[in-house]
Amino acid sequence: MAAHLTEKENYMRTLSGGTPEYVPTMLAFQRGIGIPGLRVFPEPGVLEFSDMFGVPMIVEPNSGPIPKPGEFILEDIRKWRDIIKRPKVLDEINWEMSSKEALDNRDPEWIKIGGAGVGNGYFMMLTYFMGFNNALIAIMEEPEEVKELLNFILELNLELGRKFIEYFKPDVFHMGDDIAHERGTFVSEAVFLDIFEPMWRAQTKIYKDEGILAEHHNCGAFQSFCDHIVNMGFNAWNPAQPTYNDLPAVKRKYGNKLTICGGIESNGFVSWPETSEEEVRAEVNRVMDELAPGGGFAFGGFIMGGPDNEDAKQRNVWINEEYEKNKYKYYS
Repeated sequence: MAAHLTEKENYMRTLSGGTPEYVPTMLAFQRGIGIPGLRVFPEPGVLEFSDMFGVPMIVEPNSGPIPKPGEFILEDIRKWRDIIKRPKVLDEINWEMSSKEALDNRDPEWIKIGGAGVGNGYFMMLTYFMGFNNALIAIMEEPEEVKELLNFILELNLELGRKFIEYFKPDVFHMGDDIAHERGTFVSEAVFLDIFEPMWRAQTKIYKDEGILAEHHNCGAFQSFCDHIVNMGFNAWNPAQPTYNDLPAVKRKYGNKLTICGGIESNGFVSWPETSEEEVRAEVNRVMDELAPGGGFAFGGFIMGGPDNEDAKQRNVWINEEYEKNKYKYYS
């Protein structure tokens, strides 16, 4: 089948709520844009570093940076003002040069997806500063202090976001804040609405006010909070994984208002050594048949594995081949 839309046009049409010509993939045509000095990931080969707030970080094999266990910088939330300061790097950004470096000679088919901020989201930043145990205790015992700290982070993110919009002109605002694990959310809905929802909403608003599409990242059991991201104006959720989320129910409820980006559990059935090639391919077909009709779906399927994991590489080939074989069959 000959497509009339470019891959970028097709993806953007899907996120905008329209019917695509073919099932887009969430993996191939998103290209993140960032600002030197604000990157979460260090240079290749760097295994230990400190983030802009002074949090000691380590790089785990086959994963991203995480706070160094046992070396959190904030123990008592009431003392955050003495420890968490405005990072100096924020006053050293050359926005014109940074945007030129990021955008010059850029393939026009790349989707400019990103958002300027000082970390990985509000819940995650709290855990970076304090660790999960102390962060959750602080949320319960000192919610007003938590709000004060996170509002400080929010103001930095709004300052950066406005500059980012002006200089980088993103196609899609990307925001992640992994507030869910595999079996549920880390906080109750009431706590989320009291502390975190206002932060997410305020940061998203400056992008939505400029007509920029928005995509939210949460890789756990996040379904129960989907109402809230839709109300904030998010157009997509990634990576929507099926093990602890009822993705067909999400699609029935929101239709094309919330594009489901994902559908394959990256460490689930298709990754198991005993799952055969035929079963992997059948699972890709099942997911696409279930979620693709009518639009509102961008396929996302891959197996986690290091560069030397030949089994993961082979399974990713099967998954991608099956996606490519079937992506045209759902829309006339």
